[in-house]
Amino acid sequence: MKIYTKTGDKGTTALFTGTRVPKHHVRIESYGTIDELNSYLGLLRDQKMDEHSKKTLALIQEKLFTVGSILATEPKKDNRLKIPRISLEDIEFLEQEMDRMNEDLPEMTHFILPGGHTTVSYCHIARTVCRRGERMISYLHENEPVPDNVLSYINRLSDYLFVLARKLSKDLNAQEVKWIPENLD
Repeated sequence: MKIYTKTGDKGTTALFTGTRVPKHHVRIESYGTIDELNSYLGLLRDQKMDEHSKKTLALIQEKLFTVGSILATEPKKDNRLKIPRISLEDIEFLEQEMDRMNEDLPEMTHFILPGGHTTVSYCHIARTVCRRGERMISYLHENEPVPDNVLSYINRLSDYLFVLARKLSKDLNAQEVKWIPENLD
């Protein structure tokens, strides 16, 4: 199988159903951002961290391929998609992981500046790419329905990545720098 097809040379690409759309279409932007997020999660998973977090990130990466497949399929032809869907259990899994990590973290009283360690910074980059993906999917959803669980999963995933960044800060003995706005009085 050749990687290059030349079918996109005029600025269009095919959805799973074969329908061609411009490469800048919001549907392409949506699953392209999820693909970018998945790449950042791979980079994050390659960093030094506990095995449980690495395995969780690998599971999330697999779910993101499901999300991408759903986004690459027009809603009216969604029944052609023969892959698992994003379930309430997938969303609950992220919530349970956050609850588990939060048990060992200090209470958060301020916003936290991203940084402190390269691994933590990669996690924050992934979180912000996830938020961008969420915005794109939300925009797509205004015009073409996206399954509710997809929106919920991506929303919860950005929260998970924030908590994971805090956990990694603690594990790596990186200082969390609180954002304390300057008092202008």
